[in-house]
Amino acid sequence: MSNEYSIAVIPGDGIGEEVVAEGLKVLEALTEVFGFRLRTTKYPWGADHYLATKELHPDSAYDEYRQMDAVLLGAIGDPRIETGLIERAVIAGLRFKLDLYVNLRPIKLYAEHLCPLKDRTPEQVDMLVMRENTEDAYTGIGGTFKQDTGDEVAMATMLYTRKGVERIIRYSFEQAVVTGRKKVTLVDKANAIRAQDIWTRVFEKVASEYPNIETDHMYIDAACMWLIKNPDWFDVAVMPNIFGDIFTDLGAMVQGGLGIAASGNLHPGKVSMFEPIHGSAPKYRGKGVANPLATINAAQMMLTYLGEEDAARCLEKSIARLLESRRIRSLGAGEHSTAEVGDLVVAEVREVASQKT
Repeated sequence: MSNEYSIAVIPGDGIGEEVVAEGLKVLEALTEVFGFRLRTTKYPWGADHYLATKELHPDSAYDEYRQMDAVLLGAIGDPRIETGLIERAVIAGLRFKLDLYVNLRPIKLYAEHLCPLKDRTPEQVDMLVMRENTEDAYTGIGGTFKQDTGDEVAMATMLYTRKGVERIIRYSFEQAVVTGRKKVTLVDKANAIRAQDIWTRVFEKVASEYPNIETDHMYIDAACMWLIKNPDWFDVAVMPNIFGDIFTDLGAMVQGGLGIAASGNLHPGKVSMFEPIHGSAPKYRGKGVANPLATINAAQMMLTYLGEEDAARCLEKSIARLLESRRIRSLGAGEHSTAEVGDLVVAEVREVASQKT
């Protein structure tokens, strides 16, 4: 009997509807090839829905998500609405209310010509970044005083709990073991932000339980420098929320751009959310020119999380082959139509799968 999974789909804003449609097209092809089933439920949360109803994201939806296996998100953000309003309601809402404490962002180069760094190969750019996803300055603790006056004060609190720090660090070591990786690097700024010493101390404690995993420790400024100069130094990296946000966007450029970069927002063993890390690109909405590979890559991460590893490997290999051969010539908008990229991936998935039978 085939496995069946229940997936919440939130296309969101801008190009979200278009790229999610291609992700679902690829997933449908994989269900036919590998025999599992998907039941999708589409949700309208985003700018259009808010402008029509004034509803951002009802709490009742979280109860529905908790009965599902995963959430696939397209993109959120619209210039017609106050900056951050929709993002806080949907993206932050999912992360905090479902306690998705792991933000897993692979940085993987699929084809050498995509890397802006000189003489870097796919073997040298292949890392897993574990960004803590529910603490730090993103908790929203803070505010402004005497706004729009000469005496205005703005404050935000970086919050770290022992539980929050330990569970993301432990997950990083566990994933290193599961995926056969050799090293875990802690990235913080504990020399200047002394509150982050909790990361250094907890990392040392957890690392002692994994004697076969090599460890390293970098401050965030140095880590960004080494990501450009020696990306092969990184295998698994773990870091606080705000640093992970910045570091992984830099890493996305190293792997070829936001057009390929995806992330998983995870609570291991519970419903989790998968998304491309690019924005909603409102100027491309409805034009059919946005590259959907990042969303397709997010679908690949979702399949891995669900345990459909054969399908996930087939999809990742298909993406790599299309990029290596330059049949997908660019990760940006306009080089291919959105649907064309989806069709190319579907055809390649069928080709790769046929070679194993």
